[in-house]
Amino acid sequence: MVKLTPEEIKVISRFIEDISGISLDATKAYLIENRLSNLIDELECSSYSELYYKIKSDTTKTIERKIIDAITTKETLFFRDIYPFELLQHKILPDLIDKRNEKSPNLSPIDIRIWSAACSTGQEVYSIALTLNELLPNMKEYNINLLGTDISDEAIIRASYGQYNKFEVERGLSKDKLQKYFIADENNWRINDEIRAMASFKRHNLMDSLTGLGMWDIVLCRNVAIYFNMEDRKKLFHKIANVLKPDGYLIIGASEYLKGVCPRFESKRYLKSVFYQLTN
Repeated sequence: MVKLTPEEIKVISRFIEDISGISLDATKAYLIENRLSNLIDELECSSYSELYYKIKSDTTKTIERKIIDAITTKETLFFRDIYPFELLQHKILPDLIDKRNEKSPNLSPIDIRIWSAACSTGQEVYSIALTLNELLPNMKEYNINLLGTDISDEAIIRASYGQYNKFEVERGLSKDKLQKYFIADENNWRINDEIRAMASFKRHNLMDSLTGLGMWDIVLCRNVAIYFNMEDRKKLFHKIANVLKPDGYLIIGASEYLKGVCPRFESKRYLKSVFYQLTN
């Protein structure tokens, strides 16, 4: 395996942070070497300096996209950490629907817009879709816009297809849900067309502007900002605040916090879960 020199670590880690927001210091040299070793071999580079030269010479940005695919963490599972989905089912969605009915009692269908940021290969998005399907008795009464975005092209392609192997479906999915919502496809399982049609996916870098994504009732941005430096973290949640409806909801990771990060949000608790809303 080609090793990083101390100077190359600075250059490559700065480049990765610039294109993805992922902050990696010298202690993560092993991670960079491990994640990019296949690309080093593919491009026949004798050093990371040569790789960097090829990146900068590539006007198509193909190498840059391959680096993003390689470096981003795709660890995810269905109903990850379970509490956010219980929070959606028992608190956030019922409250949101009640508020929409109060504002426009005769308006049908009711709009529900949910954005899953850094959705990886789609398990979070489909977990939300299953939660909605089981909570709402008549889906025709709702106009659901469920969007998943991720910086990785590879992740978005997989999420859009909605096919998972035996190991992936066994992580978080009950047998009942698997049989009800998935179709066996040789050695894999594919989400059924009805659930698949509820969601859309697109590539988006959270370092970029969010204004083109529209306004959202619910935003899930879990376990991604932990990889950002504090300044980029602050910028991200400020941008999320700008695209969240005034009475909307933000859900972040269980180990994350917004105190000292974005004063525009206040934390609220429901049973074992914490969610955020904009301050008045």
